[in-house]
Amino acid sequence: MAPTLIREPFHPDGWLYEEKVDGWRMLAHKDGARVRLVRRNRDHTRRFAGIAAAIAKLAARALVLDGEVAIYDQQLRSRFDWLREPDADAVATPPMFMAFDLLHQDGRELTGRPLRDRRARLENALVGSDLVLPVRRLAKNGFEAWAEVISHDFEGLVAKEEASLYEPGPTRRWLKMKQKGWTVEEDRWQRRISGSPTGDV
Repeated sequence: MAPTLIREPFHPDGWLYEEKVDGWRMLAHKDGARVRLVRRNRDHTRRFAGIAAAIAKLAARALVLDGEVAIYDQQLRSRFDWLREPDADAVATPPMFMAFDLLHQDGRELTGRPLRDRRARLENALVGSDLVLPVRRLAKNGFEAWAEVISHDFEGLVAKEEASLYEPGPTRRWLKMKQKGWTVEEDRWQRRISGSPTGDV
């Protein structure tokens, strides 16, 4: 699913709000002890071997996670640029998999289940892991969630309809907002690396 970009915070009933992670969108596939991390049809398992090892240790025999690989600074803000050129003096975490959806688990296809159910299953599936975590939930009120983004200087937020099913392609049942400063920084970085994967969810 690809969230639609919006410009102003809002708060309808039946929506939840998550931190927008500034990382690389990635699918994680686990089948027994075998794990693959895939982004845009490219395998990144060796590059993020620590994450793959952590996913292999999860209790579920098989699962598919959708999320972002991210590195965090000392203020616990995700930093897209550090995935290529980490700042050794400022990095606070190794690469981590921040999961925001669970598409498959132990033979069950979950894409047809509402997001509220998938999120609950996701949190249970990741209990005890240190490098594979659920994306941080923000305040239940959309305006308060945006205030959290500003206060903590996060890249932005993703608003999601709790009843939404997981469907491919662009959607207005998931919406994203970014801080302007982060957008400028990200655009500048994209021009430098021209053609490399973006940090967009």
